[in-house]
Amino acid sequence: MKGITIAMVAAVITVKLYAPWVHSLKEKRMIVKGLTEKLRKKFNVSVIESDAQDIHQTMILSIAFLAHNTALTDSIGEKVCSFIETNTDAEVVEVKMELR
Repeated sequence: MKGITIAMVAAVITVKLYAPWVHSLKEKRMIVKGLTEKLRKKFNVSVIESDAQDIHQTMILSIAFLAHNTALTDSIGEKVCSFIETNTDAEVVEVKMELR
């Protein structure tokens, strides 16, 4: 495999969710844990709660993955965002995607 270079695109999607009915960190953790497990299982991505850990009603998730090209990255990103919207009652407030 000498001399072969495979270029990969690294993507990080940051999704901000708002759930006005959540009134404790325990409730929030249950929602975040369930969603992160579903995302990991379905898309084989890395997921963390990246910010606002102490704010009950706001959830900020960062999802990272690799793809062979930007077209595939965009496709996976759209599927991940659509999955999040259909698998939680929380409102998607903001979505950012970074490519490297």
